[in-house]
Amino acid sequence: MSDYSRFRIEKEGFIRWLILNRPDKRNAMDEDFFRELTQALASFDQDPEVRVVVVRGEGKGFSAGIDLGALGGLVHSSSVDAREQLRFFILQGQASFTAVELCRKPVIAAIHGFCIGGGVDLSCACDIRLASRDAVFSIRETRMAMVADLGTLQRMPYIIGESWFHELALTGRDFTAEEALRMNFITRLCDDPSSLVQEARKLASELAGCSPLAVQGVKDVMRFDRENGVKAGLEYVAQKNAAILISEDLMEAINAFMEKRQPQFKGK
Repeated sequence: MSDYSRFRIEKEGFIRWLILNRPDKRNAMDEDFFRELTQALASFDQDPEVRVVVVRGEGKGFSAGIDLGALGGLVHSSSVDAREQLRFFILQGQASFTAVELCRKPVIAAIHGFCIGGGVDLSCACDIRLASRDAVFSIRETRMAMVADLGTLQRMPYIIGESWFHELALTGRDFTAEEALRMNFITRLCDDPSSLVQEARKLASELAGCSPLAVQGVKDVMRFDRENGVKAGLEYVAQKNAAILISEDLMEAINAFMEKRQPQFKGK
């Protein structure tokens, strides 16, 4: 079920698999990639039948990052027009990853193989990251005489802390899935890509089984807290719960507990 050229979308109950589907180009990112990613996330955000999104890559890896061929003449020209087109290309990429971060539904990244440059940017915008042992990460821009500009420099320090981040961002070195687990960039390490998909499915199913009102509310509050601090966050969550606490989902949770059964939430 996909009208996209850079992605394939698969439906599995309340879960949507957003599959980077350009394996011949190592899932490299170009303008079509950014445009379609923004469209897909907007669609997921508005669809009540979507409760969780899992992002994974087709082929040998997650993503090799920016399609350098797509930059083409933009980096070989010093004209004002080329520089403005390059600025737009960067802003388009930033907006697409911000759409991942702002999506009300939780987004899980299931990473195998190479996750380079823009692949790390995309991963940072996701809520939860899992990886298989063959995953290799790199904030590669430093070694390409570039500054990472699609969100890693802004998001990753909050995930792994400044010390680890400074080393990785300044050296541009590769780091393994085992290192990513130790520094808390990923939360689960799987033996191979097949078990990675299974683990992502298990986690997504667990999230999809919770009240979507609560899950989406928690994601919203966590993002607000990071941007505004504790005091404002406490006031915000009070307002949030006053709006959603009296719900059919809450009554279903109470009834299910009393009846010793699994709740069936409807997001109402």
